[in-house]
Amino acid sequence: MLNNIKLSLQYILPKLWLTRLAGWGANKRAGWLTKLVIDAFVKCYKVDMKEAQKPDTASYPTFNEFFVRPLREDARRLNTDPNALVMPADGAVSQCGAIEDDKLLQAKGHDYTLEALLAGNYNMAALFRNGSFVTTYLSPRDYHRVHMPCNGILREMIYVPGDLFSVNPLTAQNVPNLFARNERVICLFDTEFGPMAQIMVGATIVGSIETVWAGTVTPPREGIIKRWTWPDGSHEDAIALLKGQEMGRFKLGSTVINLFAPGKVTLDEQLKPLLTTRLGNTLAWGNIPHAEQGDNLATEQVQPAAEDS
Repeated sequence: MLNNIKLSLQYILPKLWLTRLAGWGANKRAGWLTKLVIDAFVKCYKVDMKEAQKPDTASYPTFNEFFVRPLREDARRLNTDPNALVMPADGAVSQCGAIEDDKLLQAKGHDYTLEALLAGNYNMAALFRNGSFVTTYLSPRDYHRVHMPCNGILREMIYVPGDLFSVNPLTAQNVPNLFARNERVICLFDTEFGPMAQIMVGATIVGSIETVWAGTVTPPREGIIKRWTWPDGSHEDAIALLKGQEMGRFKLGSTVINLFAPGKVTLDEQLKPLLTTRLGNTLAWGNIPHAEQGDNLATEQVQPAAEDS
């Protein structure tokens, strides 16, 4: 009964206005009141502040600055095996596996298509048909910066307006085409493992989605698809990001979907729904000649983004 009420509210509540209100409030400097809200959030969601560069909640003048808090330099380690792709974010695996022709699994009994997820971009969808995917859900307690699974050259970014349904497990199991309905930012990269898409999906109360090269992509929410393209890696204006480097962040929310081309990577054997993910741990292995997988894996600390001024 309670779950039915929660699901009904997803359709009834004015999600856009709630998101705007939350974004407005999260950006306000309210002194002791901001600290009170942050402390209540930390307690409610059991946030591990020992991992943060600034563990004292009084050091965050706004809720947003707390929410995108950078980690300590030694908080995460990166698998530096050149054939390893790494987890892009802290969270939990929602679903993962093969893309069956053009269909991705959302939850038991629900799937959706590449074309819908990629806003009708059939050329991009063709790159990933019969490939593989991983969907990572970031809960409120998690670190909310998103990093690169491997080295990549940015080729295209598409902002797709949409709904702002919650993306928690209950909603994923009950709202058809959830990730293809919600607002999202699609980023296409050239990598040594073929094309890779990293998609940041918005949700209720996600005040903004940002990337390191473009800043805030949304808001404003103008209801139109926007597309940007960049030259290849040989051009001086190319945008190149390294494995483990920050590529974007959520101010509240949400979900990251990674798409890989067929035959280019093998998802790590430990990957399964509900698996807890940690930035820098192994996501997949490239299908190129390499030393025995898992032998003497090198690791290094993930370098967090520079602290915001």
